Amino acid sequence: MRLENIEKYIDFCKKQTNSVVNYTLSLKKHIKKIVIKDEERGLLFKNSLFNKLLKPGVYYFPPFVDIDVKIANINAPFYVTGYDVSIFIKNEQLAKELEVFEVKDYELGLLYEDGLFRAAYKAGKHPFFKGLKKREMRIIDKRIPEIDEKLFDLSLFMNPALYGNYYAFDVSKHEVGLLYFNNRFQKTLTEGRYYFWSGVYIPQIVKVDLRQQQIEINGQELMTLDKITIRLNFVSHYKIVNPEKLTHTINNYTQQIYILLQLILREYIGSLSLDDILKKKQEIGDYVLEKIKEKQSDFGIEFNFCGVKDIILPGEVKDILNTVLIAEKKAQANMIMRREEIASTRSLLNTAKLLDENETLYKLKEMEFIEKISDKIDSVSLSNGGSVLEQIQSLFLPKKK
Repeated sequence: MRLENIEKYIDFCKKQTNSVVNYTLSLKKHIKKIVIKDEERGLLFKNSLFNKLLKPGVYYFPPFVDIDVKIANINAPFYVTGYDVSIFIKNEQLAKELEVFEVKDYELGLLYEDGLFRAAYKAGKHPFFKGLKKREMRIIDKRIPEIDEKLFDLSLFMNPALYGNYYAFDVSKHEVGLLYFNNRFQKTLTEGRYYFWSGVYIPQIVKVDLRQQQIEINGQELMTLDKITIRLNFVSHYKIVNPEKLTHTINNYTQQIYILLQLILREYIGSLSLDDILKKKQEIGDYVLEKIKEKQSDFGIEFNFCGVKDIILPGEVKDILNTVLIAEKKAQANMIMRREEIASTRSLLNTAKLLDENETLYKLKEMEFIEKISDKIDSVSLSNGGSVLEQIQSLFLPKKK
């Protein structure tokens, strides 16, 4: 080979070598490097299909190949966006690394990690990587909606992770609650706080107040036996003793009690004259109470008081009664004055008899009058003879015969 040809060959080789090096360097830049940490696992996908599980380590993948690695934390629930978990559960290699909890349609799963509640899961398959934490899925049957306080720590229901999975109702001390599931009556609840699982049944609680309650009838127009129309304000006190009967058999019980009281009042007031009504105000309440107690078992209610608050008379009747009252009071006043006058006259007569029969008492009476007169006189002028006492007596007292 000629020298010029050798030089050309050497130049050719150099060019080829540089191309290979440059190609190698360029290729290295496109190699994918994946680092998987101890608390992670890698899910390798080729052409968008799951291929295998990658354990902790460093992995290199050639360029220009449709490869994707999704990193999953073993301490978190297993979930891959855009893929159904069933695809991964069926993989033999991955199945060995996973623990799967299945929750049915009518169930609720409560996940505990190392004995602590973490989350609530609804129907479906819920896989987790087997790792450092001990997991337990407690399955709740929502077909039994009432939550027994003996089986659950009530602080569990303060955890936000459980919100939306239960109902809570409060029944106060003065109430009872009628419990219904899907509008079917179940039982009566006393004072306390109650929890129910949501999902299968919809719990409802109708609260009934057991405290004493009151019904008022105001301005009720009634006609008396003597055809006088009066207005009455009436009140009745009662307590509910059978909430179930009252709620299930009576519609709008307050309105029915109101009408019943009206009818009893009309019956009784219509049998009395106005004078009798004014005299027997207390007896009206007693009569109505006795009558309405005959019906209380039909309502599940106990009545304990009925009474008239006010009796309102028409203006004309009121004027007439006022006139009669004034006349009666005047007559009573005149009788009292006459009695007092008679008593005063008798007292004077008795006093006069005593003075006439007893000289000493007469003299004492004289001295008493003189003393009273002396208190009111500034000076006394005397004339003629005689003692002072005799002259004073002659001025004010007639001589005794």
